[in-house]
Amino acid sequence: MIYLAAACAVILFIMIFYSVIPTLVIRKLEMGIKKSLPGSKGIALTFDDGPHPEYTVKLLDLLKKYKVKASFFVVGSKAQRYPNIIKRMHAEGHTVGIHHFNHISGWLLPPISLKMQLDMTEKAIERITKSQVRFYRPPWGHFNLFTLVLSRKYSTVMWSGIFGDWKVKNHKTLLQEMRKATKDGAIFLLHDCGETFGADREAPGYMLESLEVYLEEQIVAGVHFVTLKDAIPTQERIL
Repeated sequence: MIYLAAACAVILFIMIFYSVIPTLVIRKLEMGIKKSLPGSKGIALTFDDGPHPEYTVKLLDLLKKYKVKASFFVVGSKAQRYPNIIKRMHAEGHTVGIHHFNHISGWLLPPISLKMQLDMTEKAIERITKSQVRFYRPPWGHFNLFTLVLSRKYSTVMWSGIFGDWKVKNHKTLLQEMRKATKDGAIFLLHDCGETFGADREAPGYMLESLEVYLEEQIVAGVHFVTLKDAIPTQERIL
């Protein structure tokens, strides 16, 4: 029993050193990441966890209706499953970035597995879009000791506004929270798929309802929306 407890303590210590501490330090000190777009005259809408055959298509229709460009951090396996949705994202001027090949936390990935997640997703996107992938966001915003090194060829983008839109119970406050977070240089994180661990499958539908009201209001108010590939210059590499 003592040996088991000692082994568990060692494993816990390794996990904290390998994953939790790097995540806290990187996000607190903003090491090698962007959480906002200083100097940008606009807001970047970003969407994680797709593509989804229903909700992502409805989202693209909504963005097209309001002539808004956004950024999508896609799961590579889903991109392979729904290549026409990725093609449409690219054709309509949106940014397509990496969100791992499977929606797995970097806390659980050894270096070689993390590199595979990045490489496989990059190849999946580039095979569909015929364009270079420049942006990366780790699932759940989780980093490990090797994430920044292995992802250095990309610009790693986090967020300034996160609203819990993956849970249906938060839909009543979502619109007001987005309004409060509205300012130039903000990066909003929303979700166009509810199939990941901890999310509600129906949540993206409620997000779309709030987003349409928000877009209509903000466009009338003169708010500008930007996509990451336009807001972050090609030559800029976050180090």
